[in-house]
Amino acid sequence: MIPLRDANPTRKTPFVTLSLIIACFVVFAWELGLLASGGDPALETFITHWGVVPADISAAWARGDYVSQQTATLVTSQFLHGGWFHLLGNMLYLWIFGNNVEDRFGRAGFLGFYLLGGALAGITQVAIDPTSTVPTIGASGAIAATLGAYFVLFPRARVTSLVFLGFFYQLIDVPAVIVLGFWFVLQLIDGLTALGVIQTGGGVAFFAHIGGFVVGAVMAKVIVTVSARRRGPSAPSAPSAPSAPATVG
Repeated sequence: MIPLRDANPTRKTPFVTLSLIIACFVVFAWELGLLASGGDPALETFITHWGVVPADISAAWARGDYVSQQTATLVTSQFLHGGWFHLLGNMLYLWIFGNNVEDRFGRAGFLGFYLLGGALAGITQVAIDPTSTVPTIGASGAIAATLGAYFVLFPRARVTSLVFLGFFYQLIDVPAVIVLGFWFVLQLIDGLTALGVIQTGGGVAFFAHIGGFVVGAVMAKVIVTVSARRRGPSAPSAPSAPSAPATVG
């Protein structure tokens, strides 16, 4: 099930979502430039320096060095991608679901939510495999947080999805709660299956996805609850007196 678009209009132009997408494409162009000029070694050095390396973060935090380049990678890694498929898939999800979350949280609020959600998703991956020396890169964790928020905020929104039935496919409109719930269950199954598997090369950071989704859902729920309490109960409007006797039903 691949989401293609949602029937959930926004009130404002999603400048932050668009800026994040542009930033990811710019950084990816930089990666391609490094690959062209310096080959795989140059690109690997760049990825290792700016991606999340769990062993490096664990070592830095173990010595009390919390404000460091290693900690900064929890943010910088969100703009790195490992290939065109990785980039385009992430940007598709960000565009479909990010604009509505931005519309609800506001531009500054969404930017803070996105970066924090991505950082906490990265920390989840570090906690699962703190000795790994394989860099974790990609916007997937931050986007997973966005999906979690959308799941809470717009569960009934209709999402047009591409569904494969053997050699055939069909476009169907599915409630967001089903599309995103299905996505989360897949991540959970794959993550639990991958537990205990020693990863020496590239792969998928399933627990960054899981952690990001849960963090995003919880943050959205808290924000909605706090906002509702600040607004207080809405006062019922006084009924207008009919000018003549009437029967209502």
